[in-house]
Amino acid sequence: MTAESTCASVFIGTAGWAIPKPVAAEFPANGSALARYSSVFSAVEINSTFRRSHQAKTYERWRETVPPAFRFAIKTPQLLTHDARLVDCSAGISIFLAEISALGAKLGPILLQLPPSLDFDANVVGRFCEMLAPDDRFTVACEPRHASWFNADVNSWLAERRIARVAADPVLHPGAGEPGGWRGLSYYRLHGSPRVYYSSYDAEQIVSLRARLEKDDAKEKWCIFDNTASGVATPNAIALNSSIVSR
Repeated sequence: MTAESTCASVFIGTAGWAIPKPVAAEFPANGSALARYSSVFSAVEINSTFRRSHQAKTYERWRETVPPAFRFAIKTPQLLTHDARLVDCSAGISIFLAEISALGAKLGPILLQLPPSLDFDANVVGRFCEMLAPDDRFTVACEPRHASWFNADVNSWLAERRIARVAADPVLHPGAGEPGGWRGLSYYRLHGSPRVYYSSYDAEQIVSLRARLEKDDAKEKWCIFDNTASGVATPNAIALNSSIVSR
């Protein structure tokens, strides 16, 4: 089972590239954690960028560590999303984009996770996303958590601006569990439920996830397991990856 074995349009991975001991035998014994991880999975979501920046040379090292088809999704810094709440962020966005651009062609979607209290404001969100994705090198997967984001008008607004809305679990509001917005990208983000960040997904749920990915007609499909606190994200991702490879 290798990253290249999966369908080119489907990217499966976890938040971070930790390899828990119970599944260590599924990975090569030698190499850095990222090198070992990327020999099995096709993608990873970097969450550390939410709390701190990384130098361009760090991204360059990561880029050179992984196979050609591997992709990195990058979480937008909390200084922009939670502290500034998307307002007056041009300088911060410029720094962030300059750093992550070092990933080159291995840069995947930019994850824009928003505070639960941040309601939809077309002017604020529009200005921010225009800066965050100034050209086709950058794609935004937005994970809103306020109820105002989940209606047909906002969905159309996002689609027109090439912004994908994340399909999240647990589902906080009606419609939040399905991909929305721009349909060039589907980004499934699985936090674990009922206990967020801890609960594992059972075999039946993995089969259901596989079926959803197979039916999804987006050009690019991502499925990231964020239930990392108890170490179950990696075996869940292995199970889903294996079920797709074996089809």
